[in-house]
Amino acid sequence: MTDGSNQARAIPRVVGSREVYAGRVVGLRVDEITLPNGRTATREVVEHPGAVVVAALDAAGSVVLVRQYRHPLRQFLLELPAGGLEPGEDPADAAKRELREEVGLVAQTWTSLGSFYSSPGFANERLDAFLATDLSEVAADPDEDEDIEVVRMPLAELLDDPAQISDAKTLATLFRVQQHLAQA
Repeated sequence: MTDGSNQARAIPRVVGSREVYAGRVVGLRVDEITLPNGRTATREVVEHPGAVVVAALDAAGSVVLVRQYRHPLRQFLLELPAGGLEPGEDPADAAKRELREEVGLVAQTWTSLGSFYSSPGFANERLDAFLATDLSEVAADPDEDEDIEVVRMPLAELLDDPAQISDAKTLATLFRVQQHLAQA
């Protein structure tokens, strides 16, 4: 068993890199790397500026979720509010913005739940997770291209039956909420 650090292993060396696509949300680059064993390999990397995900927990113990259409899957998913970082934006500020815009809430208490990577096999997207409590309602202001249904579900129900959620960032964040509450 290893401790998860990179100390014992050599990191592959990038010997070439080219940008293939630069879009509004993501970029794509192709890297040629030399592996520690001397072989070369090609890696496609989706570049993303990072994002935030917010578990808003109300006084009744319910979590605020959004149901929205996800075109790559051609289906609606139930997720925690989340969104991308603007250039130079602090993750805590982005979390406050996303909670207000997507579900019309502000929180008096914010707790960082740490960060994680969405799909490190091909993307560099890092998500910063937050727990928001002591909630108050304000006017929602979703982006023009967002069609969001706000759903509240008891946290205990979601933790007892996580199969209701198929979104990885939501599952990871709910796990971190559970750990945080167990330690509090």
